[in-house]
Amino acid sequence: MLSHFQYRPLYEHNNLPGWSLSFYFKGQLYQAVYHHDGHIEWVELSPPDSSIHDISSQIHELMLFHVYE
Repeated sequence: MLSHFQYRPLYEHNNLPGWSLSFYFKGQLYQAVYHHDGHIEWVELSPPDSSIHDISSQIHELMLFHVYE
């Protein structure tokens, strides 16, 4: 489960897609860039391979709810 999920636009002009994300997973801070096509680009540290699918799914759901709704 992700906690303290935060996002903000990458660009000053909100019409351009792209968001900077941060969240905690099992006590570890992760940061990523969420691109307009749904691609997630991890910054510095990526989650464990065993959890990456679940984390990506949760991020997509959160972004759909917060950004695209």
